[in-house]
Amino acid sequence: MRIGVLGAVVAWDGTGGTVAVGGPRGRALLALLAADAGRFVSAERLIDGLYGEEPPDGAANALQSQVSRLRSALKLPIELTSAGYRLRIEPDEVDVHRFERLAGEGRRELAEGDPTRASDLLGEALALWRGPAFADVPAVPAVEVQATRLTELRAEAAADRVDAEISLGRAADVLDELRSAIAEHPLRERPRAQLVRALHAAGRTAEALAAFEDARRTLADELGADPGPDLTEAHLAALRGESANAATPLPAQLTSFVGRDSELRQVADLLRQARLVTLLGPGGTGKTRLAIEAAADAGPCVFVELAPHVADDVPQAVLTALGLREGARGRQDPVDRLVSALRDQATLLVLDNCEHVIAAAARLVAQLLLACPGLRVLATSREPLGITGEQLAPVPRLAVPPPGAESVETYPAVRLFLDRARASDPAFRLTDETTADVVRICTALDGLPLALELAAARVRTLPVADIAARLDDRFQLLARGSRTADERHQSLRGVVEWSWDLLDDDERRLARRLTVFTGGATLAYAEQVCDAPVDLLPELADKSLVEPSSGRYRMLETIRAFCAEKLDAAGETERFRHTHAQVFLRLVEEADPKLRTAEQLDWLRKIDAEYDNIVAALRWSAAADPATALRIATALSMYWWLRGRRYEGAALSMEVVRHCQAEPPEGHREQFLMCLLTAMAGAPEAAETANYRSYVEQYLVDSSWAPEHPMMLMLSGVVLGPPEDDDARLRLSGLENHPDPWLTALVPMGDGLRSMLAGELDEAERGLREGEARYRALGERWGLSMALDHLSQLLVLRGRHEEALAAMTESLSLMQTLGATDDYADLLCRRGDSRALRGDLAGAKADYQRTIELAHRTGMPETRGSGHVGLSGVARRSGDLAGARALAEQALAECTADSFSAAIVRAAASIALGWIDVAEHRPEDARGRMRLGVETAHRWHDHGSLATAFEGVAGVFAEEGRFADAAALLGAAAAVRGAAVPGQHDVAQVTAAAEKALGPDGFTAAYTAGKQLEPHRRLALAGLSPVQ
Repeated sequence: MRIGVLGAVVAWDGTGGTVAVGGPRGRALLALLAADAGRFVSAERLIDGLYGEEPPDGAANALQSQVSRLRSALKLPIELTSAGYRLRIEPDEVDVHRFERLAGEGRRELAEGDPTRASDLLGEALALWRGPAFADVPAVPAVEVQATRLTELRAEAAADRVDAEISLGRAADVLDELRSAIAEHPLRERPRAQLVRALHAAGRTAEALAAFEDARRTLADELGADPGPDLTEAHLAALRGESANAATPLPAQLTSFVGRDSELRQVADLLRQARLVTLLGPGGTGKTRLAIEAAADAGPCVFVELAPHVADDVPQAVLTALGLREGARGRQDPVDRLVSALRDQATLLVLDNCEHVIAAAARLVAQLLLACPGLRVLATSREPLGITGEQLAPVPRLAVPPPGAESVETYPAVRLFLDRARASDPAFRLTDETTADVVRICTALDGLPLALELAAARVRTLPVADIAARLDDRFQLLARGSRTADERHQSLRGVVEWSWDLLDDDERRLARRLTVFTGGATLAYAEQVCDAPVDLLPELADKSLVEPSSGRYRMLETIRAFCAEKLDAAGETERFRHTHAQVFLRLVEEADPKLRTAEQLDWLRKIDAEYDNIVAALRWSAAADPATALRIATALSMYWWLRGRRYEGAALSMEVVRHCQAEPPEGHREQFLMCLLTAMAGAPEAAETANYRSYVEQYLVDSSWAPEHPMMLMLSGVVLGPPEDDDARLRLSGLENHPDPWLTALVPMGDGLRSMLAGELDEAERGLREGEARYRALGERWGLSMALDHLSQLLVLRGRHEEALAAMTESLSLMQTLGATDDYADLLCRRGDSRALRGDLAGAKADYQRTIELAHRTGMPETRGSGHVGLSGVARRSGDLAGARALAEQALAECTADSFSAAIVRAAASIALGWIDVAEHRPEDARGRMRLGVETAHRWHDHGSLATAFEGVAGVFAEEGRFADAAALLGAAAAVRGAAVPGQHDVAQVTAAAEKALGPDGFTAAYTAGKQLEPHRRLALAGLSPVQ
């Protein structure tokens, strides 16, 4: 008999048929007994549940009658004792108890990181509901309390299942369910937070942000409350774009962790006592796995795999693992950026496989620990880093049973072998016949975990006695120590060579040729490169030569190095390196034009997946086949920009250039120029790239030659600036008929940007609108975001703030879609500027604060400084002069580099401090601040900043009563910028004061005269001498 109360009260017999329960009192009695199935329920509770607070006379007798009828109708075992009545039935036979058990198990599985199992359990639990609990039971207090409790549990279980579905990547499937839950309970924060997360996970970030705003407004209107932590964190995650740029998590583990309990406790204790802990030991001792398990319980952490990297790449590897990108403001030292990102973070950095880059890793760790007080580092290495404060934690081999030991299965080495052997052959058992051989294996392999796992993998195909015999022969040689072996492989060579000996000829060919893949290989790419039967890859995985993961096959580094020696010994290295380079050259050349179309997101993901292999191909061909390297670098140029990897692209491009002669390989002049431009755009201050500037200019002004690659024009504009003479402009316009539609969209956009810089605003808007329309038709997000960004700046200049805000918001959304967090933060700051001009100080403040938060996370001090300058202006306009000064000074302190971006932020901060001095009636101090802004803007040829500085000096003149000079400088600012910007609060105040003092005609005359001043006279009026 099964009983259901999650809906109408019902009973089912053994065949699944329903059994009549009786009238309302009978259903109520059954529901009350079923709710406590297996437990005694007092008569008083049952009477209260049946009749409420005013039971009739003879209620006890009536209860007995109801119980009798229930026994008779349903043949239910209902017991009566002095303690009360008990329905003697297994709780799982009652749907409410089964529901609570399944929901609890599902919640535990979710907490333990198994969303698949959690989803199944919670789905099964929720499927038990047929309607409201106790739906057809008379409404009495006892029943209503139970019904309310169960309804809440149902809502919690549904929410837990939603969390599981989002974790499994099925966020889009739960959106309707979440919207229904919100409509039913609009003031519950959990479903609202889940909706924000689900929309963001489904790639609908704009809708996620709108959902948060709706939740915030509803909570404020109905409860007068702010969003709670869960909803706030979901909002911040959407703003940060964490799903696109999340830090590298700890690798998921597919096997159990065996035999390291004491070491795990030791490492946990050391991490509480020391800031640098190095797990030390030879290859194969399980250092990486121990580090992962220790880090899992150590709080926020980032995992950095150093094995694929060379010494110069170590800082960039850490940046990539942190989810940080190259910024749009030019080169910044990677170590400085790491310090910026980690300075205030309580983070554990796990650096795996340091031994081959030991000096570089030691230098970086020393710098980071000194500058970042909340940082801890857990390193794995075959030798110590050798720096002050390092706490060594040698990782011993797993203990093996001594001779004559009993209970050998309790020793860690045997436990690990048995666990992995049963994974390979579930029928394997430790018996009297196998015990001695297992102990021999563990002893011969010295308890090395990797060796034990390789041996255990063979039990499916070899008797354990044969395994033991092979290992005895093999490790007799290894025990003597091979002096000819490379030191890196001395402890594992025997294990790997033994595995190699078990392969047939086809498997060996495939294994050694797979070593040309740096980032692992898919079946398809292995087939293109290896010229061997790739259907043997699963066999190699079975024999632990490769590891399958998400459709890729990867070799452990030790095995890969061993097999690479075999490739070299076979004389095949150059052949398969070349084949590998050609395969990935085809990939990037196929992807390159697709990155300039609506398909770009798919192709970005394809390059992301193979990026390690592409870089390996680029680096090998740079020395061995420069023409191929030039083609790969050219095809990657747009990818580097779209993914925020400009500095990395610059370094790789320069590496290619170094291997070329004074002139590029024949037929590859454009690719050589592309490499040079990529290097110069990403690292403009590098002396090595500066030497090539005249070489680049020589070709770009050669009218007999036109570039084919669309990125050539954009990169040349970044490096050399927009064309200034009419011939160059006509040449640019002549590219309208280029076959690449991306370039034909770039031409009018570039023309519009040039017109905007020249103050020709009508022409500028026409060009930018045309570029926007073409990119929109093409479906290319990056070009469209650039066009919208430039257009929004133009619209701000023209005072059309609502249109500017719409353009900027769309540009922000496109940047988020592409995962360009740095660009997103810059655009957010510019949106704050636009809002401030419209008088929306609250909106501007919110944008500046978000800018600072994102820039702090990505380690971009110039963007953070710009946000602080914006907040300073908001504080000053709100009357908080002390707060405004502190924020502007903070911006100055953050931007100390000698670069264009840092200098312009310093100029803006200095001008902000000057306006604060004006407000405090200190014109001398203000004049010095403003003059510094003029000098900086003039030095770096930034006309927008120069106009802003002129307006600041005009404010000083007005404070001193020099109203004619103030009016003249306002006119000069309008001439430099190309227009007066409507909505400028400070300029409006200076204008009003000057008009009052000079009269309208006098003001207009002075203003017009200022607009007509020669450039050197404008600078002189602002206090800058010709020498300066």
